[in-house]
Amino acid sequence: MTFSIADLAGPGCGERCLKVIVAEGVIEAETPEDFLKFARGAALAKGLRAVVFIDSPGGNVVGSMELGAAFRQLRLAAVVAGYANIGGISGPVAGECVSACVYALMGAVRRVAPAMSHVALHRMSIAPEYASGGVRRFADAHLVGVVANYARRMGVSPMVVRAAEALAPDHVRLLSGRELQSWGLATSRF
Repeated sequence: MTFSIADLAGPGCGERCLKVIVAEGVIEAETPEDFLKFARGAALAKGLRAVVFIDSPGGNVVGSMELGAAFRQLRLAAVVAGYANIGGISGPVAGECVSACVYALMGAVRRVAPAMSHVALHRMSIAPEYASGGVRRFADAHLVGVVANYARRMGVSPMVVRAAEALAPDHVRLLSGRELQSWGLATSRF
């Protein structure tokens, strides 16, 4: 995952520009440590708000929970969105938070998933190259319990984890705005 600081306001705002952190890409085991190092330096940026835009296809489950814990420790709000510069105009664009990214999102003190963005669940698994015998394995009851307890501590219904684990392998379930809100995962507006 990569991290950067982006201006939210249009051109010409100068030092008055509001700035946010942008987190994009796959969440790896080392991502939480990388994020905390980045955040220490970013804290000096003028106009930086306690907001992170997250745009990720998922990744490592434990790394995602630890990234969420870092968001909570720093009291960050998270918005599922990307950030782009299109034709000289920059700003937020539709983003995604899929699979393990959902567990990072849970850690934020406020979670927003605009209607233009997507939040989706996927069953936890260990890729064949990392599993013993080279066979893809799925999360055991212990890991599912750990993640469900983490969700509860973050103020999110453990139903999110149960719904993900009920999915068929390789199936992704896009969550509706109603599900996001009823499970306490996100609202559609800041």
